[in-house]
Amino acid sequence: MALFRITTTRIAETQRVFPQLSVLLRQLSDASTDLKAILAARIPKEQERVKSFRKQHGATKVGEVTVDMMYGGMRGIKGLVCETSVLDPDEGIRFRGYSIPECQKLLPKAPGGSEPLPEGLFWLLITGDIPTDAQVKAISKEWAERAELPAHVVTLLNNLPTSLHPMSQLSAAVTALNSESKFAKAYASGVHKSKFWEYIYEDSMDLIAKLPVVAATIYRNSFKDGSGIGAIDTSKDWSYNFTTMLGYDNPEFVELMRLYLTIHSDHEGGNVSAHTVHLVGSALSDPYLSFAAGLNGLAGPLHGLANQEVLIWLQKIRKQIGDKATEEQLKDFIWKTLKSGQVVPGYGHAVLRKTDPRYTCQREFALKHLPNDALFQLVSKIYKVVPPILLETGKVKNPWPNVDAHSGVLLQYYGLKEMNYYTVLFGVSRALGVLASLVWDRALGLPIERPKSMSTDGLMKALKAA
Repeated sequence: MALFRITTTRIAETQRVFPQLSVLLRQLSDASTDLKAILAARIPKEQERVKSFRKQHGATKVGEVTVDMMYGGMRGIKGLVCETSVLDPDEGIRFRGYSIPECQKLLPKAPGGSEPLPEGLFWLLITGDIPTDAQVKAISKEWAERAELPAHVVTLLNNLPTSLHPMSQLSAAVTALNSESKFAKAYASGVHKSKFWEYIYEDSMDLIAKLPVVAATIYRNSFKDGSGIGAIDTSKDWSYNFTTMLGYDNPEFVELMRLYLTIHSDHEGGNVSAHTVHLVGSALSDPYLSFAAGLNGLAGPLHGLANQEVLIWLQKIRKQIGDKATEEQLKDFIWKTLKSGQVVPGYGHAVLRKTDPRYTCQREFALKHLPNDALFQLVSKIYKVVPPILLETGKVKNPWPNVDAHSGVLLQYYGLKEMNYYTVLFGVSRALGVLASLVWDRALGLPIERPKSMSTDGLMKALKAA
């Protein structure tokens, strides 16, 4: 491990003399289970790469801003850098260059399992490399060891009214966890900005470790008998422990949670939750405060709450038509929905112009494990019927389903029927992506975010002058 502490200058000097050292360093990176040490070796190289790129192309224009973009929620404006994932309109999400099917194939799995472990996805997001089984097991163990909650957060959770929405409870608990922030303490002590990323990393690892405990406590207090969640097994993975704390022991459901927590983790930097964490973090708020802000954005019906909206709509169909609705009956119902001024929930996406790969992998999971489930069969029929109708209206750019059109169906099948809780699961997963990005925000020294705004009058005058 001493090699990871060599300065960037010394590494460069030594590599010129001993080219084989590059291979050795790469082999050590592949073998080491110390994620922070690997990151410490990688950050100087990435800092230099970004610095060189900005020096050469800093004045290069990457796009235009139209009036419609300004009034339309900045949609389509290229104004952020997100290293962890990129969303292509025609291809879908790629995590550090890997598609979801590739992640399902390449990322390590639990013994006997077939779905990727979220720990592996986090390693990939942080480093850009597919981890080994040993590296993923090390992350599982480390998160289990960091999972204990401080007493005041346990007291807070156990005294919140069960009528309070689970997302509000999650946001409150994460905010209260900021008492544990190593970054806040280091900043107050005057630590140099070059060290910021290290404390952001430590806080992020602690927060990710504690989130399943917080989320499971909320679930059992709000929907069950309020009994304890039990002890964490340090030999098991993050998803297994989370599922057990929720009170479920079905191996298939554990596999579903591994898939769910992996695919909901990141969706580039411009969505509300990711952008909010980045924005609040740019003010040097600690990861707890930054992530709590992102959770409050995720709680909105146009973002993370959308999967609940889909289930409510599906229940409406079942009540009015029944489980054995024909395609013709569904077409009639959907046309009535559209003509009444409502949308078809779960269809369309701000960026995607194809079926969401996250929808596809959940559909494949359902085809494998619950092909005869009535709700899944209804969703499958809707998948056939809705896109042609939306195309026929001539008003929809993307008629294809997104992730929210399917996730609730799987949770319902395995007995997690409390729809108000679904966004909490989304939040636990989203922590992986946004916190990995936050570490890199500080490693690259990104400044406080402060775009220029204009009034309508000012914009009109500027256009007239132009």
